[in-house]
Amino acid sequence: MILLLDTTVLLDVLRSRQNRRSLLAELVAAGHTLSTAAINIGEVYAGMRQGEETKTEAFLSSLECYPITGAIARRAGSLKCTLAQKGRTLSLADMMVAATALEHGLALMTDNRKDFPLPEISFYPPLSPG
Repeated sequence: MILLLDTTVLLDVLRSRQNRRSLLAELVAAGHTLSTAAINIGEVYAGMRQGEETKTEAFLSSLECYPITGAIARRAGSLKCTLAQKGRTLSLADMMVAATALEHGLALMTDNRKDFPLPEISFYPPLSPG
């Protein structure tokens, strides 16, 4: 399975929180591929602290990175517009991540599932039934 790591997960790894580094190592050992979206890399760099540059670049370079294509941008804008018409205001950045996951059939790993209220999104770990 290819996992799309959202910014929350990337920051946890870089800042050694929630044992994320070990979890991701276990997932890779189990045969999963780790990836992220170009917008997530931008978000990480926007919040990077002084002295984190080398570690950040080494980690992000180890991930498969999905670019923002025209198809992803159109889908993200469409998702944002549709949800806004239903009264849900979501960030364009989050919709770019969602569109990336949907366009490539990826499972999204995030701590902010509420930011992705789309039934067609697959999450990792999957939601428990019931």
